[in-house]
Amino acid sequence: MGFNDGFEIIDIMFIIIPIFIVLVAGFILFMFIKGIKMWSHNNKQPRLTVAAVVVSKRLQVSGGGGDHSSSTWYYATFQVESGDRMEFSVGGREYGLLAEGDVGELQFQGTRYHGFTRNQAGE
Repeated sequence: MGFNDGFEIIDIMFIIIPIFIVLVAGFILFMFIKGIKMWSHNNKQPRLTVAAVVVSKRLQVSGGGGDHSSSTWYYATFQVESGDRMEFSVGGREYGLLAEGDVGELQFQGTRYHGFTRNQAGE
């Protein structure tokens, strides 16, 4: 084992690290472009108000444990008169105000949730 044998690992690292950085940067760029496309697509869609029923709610929690904070995402699924179901990401406050079985008007634009107005009793 000679003096230069240890430098083979360093040479390999000079190849692996740049490849890893390029892959991570490529993934971030891909996700950014995908987000811009979705935003643009939603902006081109008409803003609709349709009769709907809240059929389910769910939440997704990630992280947490020990000293780490967690993140929570809230979702609500609505069924429209045609029988189609649509799931939207909603804010935590909105999630808390919605109840399964609520009937009202859903406002949305593409995949973007704008609100839900519950019908008054007797309507």
